[in-house]
Amino acid sequence: MSQYKYKAMARDGRVRLGSIDAANESELEQRLSKIGLDLIRAEVTAQRTSGFGQRKIEKTDLINFCFHMEQLTKAGVPMLEGLKDLRDSVENPAFREIIASIVDEIEGGKTLSEALVDYPTIFDTLFINLIRAGEASGELGKVLESLGATIKWQDELAKSTKKLLMSPLFIGIAVLGVTIFLMVYLVPKLVDFLTNMGQELPFYTRALIATSDFIVNYWYICLFTPIALFVVLKLAVTYNNKARYAFDEVKLKAWKIGPVLQKIILSRFANFFSMLYDAGIPIMRCLDIAEGIVDNEVVKAAIKQARGDINEGEPLSQAFQNTGLFPPLVVRMLRIGETTGALDKALLNISYFYDRDIKDSIDKVQAMIQPSMTVILGILLGWVMMAVLGPIYDTISNIQF
Repeated sequence: MSQYKYKAMARDGRVRLGSIDAANESELEQRLSKIGLDLIRAEVTAQRTSGFGQRKIEKTDLINFCFHMEQLTKAGVPMLEGLKDLRDSVENPAFREIIASIVDEIEGGKTLSEALVDYPTIFDTLFINLIRAGEASGELGKVLESLGATIKWQDELAKSTKKLLMSPLFIGIAVLGVTIFLMVYLVPKLVDFLTNMGQELPFYTRALIATSDFIVNYWYICLFTPIALFVVLKLAVTYNNKARYAFDEVKLKAWKIGPVLQKIILSRFANFFSMLYDAGIPIMRCLDIAEGIVDNEVVKAAIKQARGDINEGEPLSQAFQNTGLFPPLVVRMLRIGETTGALDKALLNISYFYDRDIKDSIDKVQAMIQPSMTVILGILLGWVMMAVLGPIYDTISNIQF
C-alpha cells in the first residue's frame, strides 16, 4: 500500500491537490473517480510495507470475501466488477492491496484462480482448486458459498483445538509456579529448623531438601533445559521427516487428548474431501489435495497408502480400511457413499458426526483436567507438609515428660 500525492480536476473545472492511500495508480484513479475527480498526475510519497502495526489477513476477511463474491456472482454481476467493489469497500488495508493486485492481474488476462496462486499464504491449495473447479463448471457462486461456510467452520474448529490445549497448559503453568515457590522460597526457610532438631530425617524429608537444593543451586539447568529441549524438538520436527512422523504419532496416541485430535483431523479431511468431490474434482485429485492440506504426517501417510491401493483397483472404502487408521464409522460411511452414489453427502455426515463428538469430548477432557491438576497439587503440598511436620511430630513424640 502506497501513499500518493495527486493532482486532479473536479467536474466544475477546478484543480484539486491532495494525498490518498492506494495499492497502485489504477486503484487511485478509481477512488478519485468515485468522489468526482479526474486524475491528472500522481506520485508516490510514501511506501507502506506490511510490517509491524499493520493488520494481517484474518479468517473473517476471507469469509467476507467469499460472501461478497458469492452474492454478486449469483446476482449476475461480472466477477471483475465485483472484485472492484470489494476492493473499494474492504477495511483491511493489507487485504485491499491484495485484491487490487488480483484485479490488475485479471485485467491482464488471468483467471481468478490463476491470480490467487500468487498468494499461497492467504489462499491455500484447497481454496484455489475449488475456485478453479467452479470456473470450469460455471458454479462459482456455489463454490464460494461452500468456501465461506468451510472457512467459518475451520475457524470454529481451530478455536476448539486451542480450547483443548490451552486449559491444561494454563493449569500446568499454575502448578509449576506453586512448585517453584515452595522449593525456592518456603523449603529453604525450613531446612535449618529441620536439621537442628538433632535427629535423623526420614527419606521423604531428605528428598524434599535435595530437590529444593538442586533447584536453588542449579536453577539455570532447570530453566534452560526445557527451552533447549523445545528448540531441539522444534528443529527435529521441522527438518527431519522421521522425527515429524514420530511426533505426530505420539500426538495421536496422547492420553485423552490424542483421540480428540484424531477426530479433529478426520473431520477436516472429510469436510475437505466432500467439498472437492462435490465441485467435480476426480477422486484421485481430491485425495492428492487433501493429503497436502492435512497437518499430520501419520494421516498423510495413510491417505497416500489409500491412494496407492485405489490406483491398483481397490474400492475407496476398502483402501481406507486397509490403512488401519480410519475408524469403522469413516469406512462404513464411505461404503454407503459408494453404494448410493452420494459420496459427498456421506463425507459431510462424517464431518457432522465428528463435529458434535469433538465438542462433547473437549468438554469431558476439560472437566477431567482440573480435578487431575488439583490432585497433583494436593500430592505436592502433602509431600511438603509430611516432610516438614513428620520430623516435628516424631520429635514431640520422643520427648519424655
